[in-house]
Amino acid sequence: MRRNGVKRRLIIAACIAIIVITAAFMLLSQSKGTYLKYKEFNDLLTEGKITSVTIRTDRIEFRIEADSGKYYTDNPKTDGFMERLLLAGVDVKDSTEGDDGFFTVFDILFDAVFIAIIVTVIYRVFGEYFKSFRIVRHTGVTFDDIAGMDDLKKEMMYAVNILKNPEEYRKKGIRPTKGIVLEGPPGNGKTLFAKALAEEAGVNFIATRGADFQSMFMSIGPKKIRQLFHKARKNKPCIVFIDEFDGIGERRNFAGSGIDKENNRIITAMLNEMDGFENEDGVLVIAATNSYASLDAALVRPGRFDLKYTVPNPDQATRIKLINIYTRGKRLSDEINIDNLAKSFDGLSCSAIEYNDTRN
Repeated sequence: MRRNGVKRRLIIAACIAIIVITAAFMLLSQSKGTYLKYKEFNDLLTEGKITSVTIRTDRIEFRIEADSGKYYTDNPKTDGFMERLLLAGVDVKDSTEGDDGFFTVFDILFDAVFIAIIVTVIYRVFGEYFKSFRIVRHTGVTFDDIAGMDDLKKEMMYAVNILKNPEEYRKKGIRPTKGIVLEGPPGNGKTLFAKALAEEAGVNFIATRGADFQSMFMSIGPKKIRQLFHKARKNKPCIVFIDEFDGIGERRNFAGSGIDKENNRIITAMLNEMDGFENEDGVLVIAATNSYASLDAALVRPGRFDLKYTVPNPDQATRIKLINIYTRGKRLSDEINIDNLAKSFDGLSCSAIEYNDTRN
C-alpha cells in the first residue's frame, strides 16, 4: 500500500509539472505575437511601415506603424539584412546571442519532459510484459505456520520428493506429478501452503496469478506463459504457484470475442508447456482456484493437472490450532474458552478467523 501511495504521488507531481510547463510554453509562444509570412514582412518593410525589429536566432519580432500588436516572422539569416533595416530607418535590436538562452533551455526541457511522458506511457502499457518473474529461494513460511491439513502435507511432500529425485522414482515406475490444483473457498491458505511446501522441500519458488498473464495486447499472455516456464526450468527444482488460476484456465470459448481468443491462446500455451515436461524437468505447478468446475477439461486431464486437493474451511480441531497460532504471545482473558471460541467461528475461513483474533 505504501508503494502504491508513493507511485500515486509521483504521478500527481508529474501531471502538475506537465500542466505548468505546457502553460508556460503557451504563454511564451503568445508573447512572440502574431506570425506573418516573410513576404508580408518584406512588403511592409518596402512600404516603410516597419518601425522596430528585434532579431532573434530563429525569428524576427517586429512592430508595424500605427499598430499596437506584436508580430514575428522567420529569420532569413542573409548577409546585409541588418544593414538594409538600418538604411530603411528601422529601430533594430540584435538579440541573437544571450537573449535566446532561456528559450533554448526551455525548448530542451520541454523536449525532455515530452520524451519522459512517452517513455512512461510505453512502460505503463508494456511494463508488465518486461517484468521478470521473481525467484524466491526461501519463503520464510513452514508447515508449523499452517494449522491442520496433515494429510495434504504428506501427499504434497511425496509429490515434491519425486520432483527432487525423479531418477530414483522412475526406476520404480513412478511418474512425476506435473500439476496439482488446490481448490476451495478463498482465505484458507492455499498461497501460504504453497510457500510452506517450497520452504519445507528446499526448492525454488515462483508465485504469480492469473491476472499477470492478461494484457490489452494480443499474444502477450502466451509469451509470458513461455517466459514463466523457461525461468522455472532454469531454476529447477522449482515450484510454480499460480493463484486465481480460473482467471486464465477457464473452459475455452472458440466462438467468442477477441478476449476469448486470447484466453484460448494462453490455455494452449499452458498445455504446450505442460506437455513439454520431461521426467527430469524438476518443475511442479500448483494452481489455486475457487472454481474447479470452470477449468478447461484439457488442463485437468491426467498427465497435466492430474491431482486435485480441496482446501475447505477449517474444522473444529483446526480452528483451535489457528486460534493458538494467531494469539501466540498475547495474554487472553480468563473468561475466554478456546473451545467455545472455536465453535463460534464455525463456517469462517482461516483469514476471517485471523481477522477476528487479531483485530483487538
